[in-house]
Amino acid sequence: MSISGTKDWIRYIYDFFFRRAVYHSILWFIYISVMLIINYSGPDNLRITFSNVLIHSGFLAGLVYLNLYYFIPYYLSKKQIFSYFVLLVFATLITTPLELISLFWNMSGYNEARLYLIENQSMHFLFMFFITISSTVVKIAKEWLLQERIKRDLENRNLQSELSFLKSQINPHFLFNTLNSLYALTLKKSDKAPEIVLRLSDMMRYMLYESNEKKVSLDKEVESIRNYLELERIRYGDKAEIAFEYSGEAAEKYKIPPLLFIPFLENAFKHGLSNSLSEGYVHVNLMVAEGELQFDIVNSKSDDPKDERYYRGGIGLSNVKRRLELIYGNHYYLKLKDSFDKYSVSLNIELNAIENNK
Repeated sequence: MSISGTKDWIRYIYDFFFRRAVYHSILWFIYISVMLIINYSGPDNLRITFSNVLIHSGFLAGLVYLNLYYFIPYYLSKKQIFSYFVLLVFATLITTPLELISLFWNMSGYNEARLYLIENQSMHFLFMFFITISSTVVKIAKEWLLQERIKRDLENRNLQSELSFLKSQINPHFLFNTLNSLYALTLKKSDKAPEIVLRLSDMMRYMLYESNEKKVSLDKEVESIRNYLELERIRYGDKAEIAFEYSGEAAEKYKIPPLLFIPFLENAFKHGLSNSLSEGYVHVNLMVAEGELQFDIVNSKSDDPKDERYYRGGIGLSNVKRRLELIYGNHYYLKLKDSFDKYSVSLNIELNAIENNK
């Protein structure tokens, strides 16, 4: 049987046993069985013991379901706590004597048992009340767990919707910047334009077919960084020193959200290099060691005061910060530094933390 088939069977069994009629029947069966074991006094008395347990269980069930389907929804859930307890006590005071009378007549010929029943009426009342109030506790706990599950499901749906929205903003933003670069080269009739088209095609394939996944292999993200930097290297030529180094553990061992580093690269070129009159640089380092990823990018600083937007963060940086927060929670550290002549980004991620923050 396939894994999906096994999961379907498990879900079917789970759904079956958690149908109200099924699990209520199981609980009452267990209760009656326990009461039979406790009150068993030999094979000669089995018939009377069984009938007594059924009588007791019948009255108790009536009291429990009166509590569950009338007192709780119409009084307790409306915060009429005093009225609820008064009605519950009153119902128990009526039910208990009726039960005791039925048991008394059923035990005809068992004078000792009848006497014991009369002498322990108060204990019987307390037992009936305790079981009934216990059903209230179970009901409240069940409702609380249900609401918590609904709340978690809603939060997860909202989280996934927000992540999808953020990724949908990242993709057009990246495409817009890259097409601007291609447009500039086509105006110059540069021979590098075809190579940019090929590189862009590879990146678009990655964005279309991989970025819809929650996680991709880190080596694919590394390759997308290489493609992006190669595009920019073709565009800037000798004007910029562009370097990338990957070190540490094998990238294919780890998973990471797709297109996570692109906004940092975009900002390094757009706001730190594109308007520089002199030669500039972009240095990128990515290292993975013992399940931790360290990403560092340093770039020369543009002389254009408008590019101060980089440090404040545009749409790209705002999105990537939000994605990191949603996916990793407290399992990442991001530092943006604005120095006199350069900008730098330092990002540290606990890669395994994504398994606990889906």
